Amino acid sequence: MAPNNNPSARIVRKDRSHWQGKHENYTEPIERLYDLWNPEGAASLDGIKATVAGIQSLMQEAIDEGARLRAFGGNWSISTVAVANGRLVNTKPLNWVFTLSDGSLSADYAGDRTSLLFAQCGISIAELHAYLAARQRSLKTSGASNGQTIAGAMSTGTHGSAIDVGAVQDYVVGLHLVVGPSRHVWLERASYPVVADAFAARLGADLIRDDTLFNAALVNLGSFGFIHGVLIETEPIFLLEAHRQRMPYDDRLRRAIGTHDFSELTLPHPGERPFHFEVVVNPYDITAGAHVTVMYKRPYRSDYPRPEANQHGFRPGDDILGIIGTISDIDPAVTPLLVNGLLGRFYDDYAGKMGTLGEIFTNTVVRGRSTGSAMAVPLAVAPQALEAALEVHEADGPFLGVVALRFVPRSRALMAFTRFERNCIVDLDGIHSQRTLRLFERVWEAFAAASIPFTMHWGKTNDYLTPARVRAMYGEAVDQWIESRHTLLSEPVRNVFTNAFLERCGLAGSPAAQPGVPPLVT
Repeated sequence: MAPNNNPSARIVRKDRSHWQGKHENYTEPIERLYDLWNPEGAASLDGIKATVAGIQSLMQEAIDEGARLRAFGGNWSISTVAVANGRLVNTKPLNWVFTLSDGSLSADYAGDRTSLLFAQCGISIAELHAYLAARQRSLKTSGASNGQTIAGAMSTGTHGSAIDVGAVQDYVVGLHLVVGPSRHVWLERASYPVVADAFAARLGADLIRDDTLFNAALVNLGSFGFIHGVLIETEPIFLLEAHRQRMPYDDRLRRAIGTHDFSELTLPHPGERPFHFEVVVNPYDITAGAHVTVMYKRPYRSDYPRPEANQHGFRPGDDILGIIGTISDIDPAVTPLLVNGLLGRFYDDYAGKMGTLGEIFTNTVVRGRSTGSAMAVPLAVAPQALEAALEVHEADGPFLGVVALRFVPRSRALMAFTRFERNCIVDLDGIHSQRTLRLFERVWEAFAAASIPFTMHWGKTNDYLTPARVRAMYGEAVDQWIESRHTLLSEPVRNVFTNAFLERCGLAGSPAAQPGVPPLVT
């Protein structure tokens, strides 16, 4: 990193009375907004220290004035997890990235030293894709929507669709947390040391190696202080070979959904396990089959045909939420005919499209006033969960939306909603309306009535969550997470980084045991 003499962060205060989510599904009162900028010039150690000092000044001001404070990035969450009824800090200008020298790494680091990249909290997933591709590297996985910042995607457990890789937080190996007006820490697992003690000392941070604290701070819901940056492990650049086709929605597909045994399906490469597997079911056109997307990981080569958007601007990795959002630009009517026409128009089949992870998953645009809810269920009960959701569609429709299934393995983060050994993510995406929200509620109730264990995406619609239900879903992880928050943050700082969402979920209090029901997850 280059030297920078006497740098200082730039803080721009903006008086605002309300804050609207990017998907236009909520508007919340706020007190003010800050834009936070790094010092001018290239990334430097002195510049980082100056930015940390700027963050700490905002913390101290909030403590002194009894205000709540919350950092936000891409404003991508559908839930109010990233909103405080107080002050918001825009982190998107904080987008420095740099590699670490061998001298900055622990002699005990067991990973690939060339894979490490430090990224400030405000850099977006899309920006990381571009930065890494230029250096022949890649993220391990990402969500379909890449407008999120790296810290925001990690903090809410953005999960991606790689069936054997994990979620965004699962390739994070170090965290730089500002935990108070006079303290910041470098946090990593004791079982997986990464940086040298001298690196943390040069940063001016206290070095903490603790597996429980680290696993708690990964999916932190914006409440573990201010995440200044993350250290991630990347991998050599690769290509994805993507295919989408209609398949009969029959017992063979249902068995594949519930077992990941793909031997009964007619896939492009029989016998090869896909990197990505996704199923979209249109409740109003089930007889025509489900839309099945598979992607295979391939070695990188430079002469592949670049993937192009279809005539309507959609790319192979775009998710259903972005497509559904176009309804507001077409017709406000909510009818099955419109859903059928929408998928027929935008969600086309294709074969053998090639691209890097960043070229396949490119969406950084929100289209229309949309909303969604996502539940993780154990893989074995995925067919049952899908049927329950379809039955609600049948009984309570018409609903302008579809059901999509994606799949990821278990995360080590304590409060990651992908906490089953093998997770099926049941995505319900639709136009934001009272009808849609009522349908979400009925699906949640149907899962509970059928004794289907499930957790809920923190960044999507999740009004079902209460303290008792969160405890039922996460068991003793709740106390470990709360204890970790108390360990890292003093009471005044905890108060600053508490919001209504955290209180609603029962995660803002003390770590003492609370009444609840036996956990659904073991």
